[in-house]
Amino acid sequence: MKSSTPPHKISIPPPNKENWTTQNPFEEFKMFTTSTPNLPMDQIVQSTEAVMDRIRWGYEKLLEEEAKELVWMVQYNTIIKAYEVAEKYVKEINYTAEDIEDFCFALENTQRIPYLIPGPAGIYISALCNYANEEEIILKLSELKTEINLVGFRLPKGKRLMIEGDTGDFTGIGLEGGELVIDGNAKNWTGAGMRGGKILIKKNIGLHTGEWMMEGEIYVGGRVRGLGNIVEGKVYEREKLLYPGKVRYPNVYY
Repeated sequence: MKSSTPPHKISIPPPNKENWTTQNPFEEFKMFTTSTPNLPMDQIVQSTEAVMDRIRWGYEKLLEEEAKELVWMVQYNTIIKAYEVAEKYVKEINYTAEDIEDFCFALENTQRIPYLIPGPAGIYISALCNYANEEEIILKLSELKTEINLVGFRLPKGKRLMIEGDTGDFTGIGLEGGELVIDGNAKNWTGAGMRGGKILIKKNIGLHTGEWMMEGEIYVGGRVRGLGNIVEGKVYEREKLLYPGKVRYPNVYY
């Protein structure tokens, strides 16, 4: 006769909680480590500051060598001489279009640049743009309280310079085939002596527009306050051909 005694159950006591350990599921990946970048952020910042120091130094040298003569009475031979000085220093700097914009911002927003003189500043900015590797450059000058003169001086063929904001006198003078776009107003003598290329002013323009221009086109989205003595070229006002056209006396308010 079979026994009715139930089978003996073996009880296993739970492990001691003190011996419990939590296993990291990512433990096996400990051996995989990432390498340190060759150019940490602090080195990149230092490199950028070094470039800006060189750009500022070139501008200060231009002021030292030319500001005494310029004073700033603008004459074409004086502008040429100042531009040659700017070229000399700009050619030695390895910079980008972004560095040019940083320099423009620093002109009025830092104590590291002694003072802003619209003429020399414009010549120096023009040299930076003309020798930059980029074919298209955008500069935000709308935040500056001072309107920069001589922006776009000698802009060469193949370059496109766009300015956000207003510019001062002598914008785009001596243009050499480039395209200059001003998203704002320009003052007097715009496009004077230009030898080719295109200038587009989105708003209004001042007196002596196109004075002695030899070739090229000037487009004005607003009003042309006065034309200069134009040799060759075309001037448009609100998409209408202004010169050559009806005889209009130079430098008269229209």
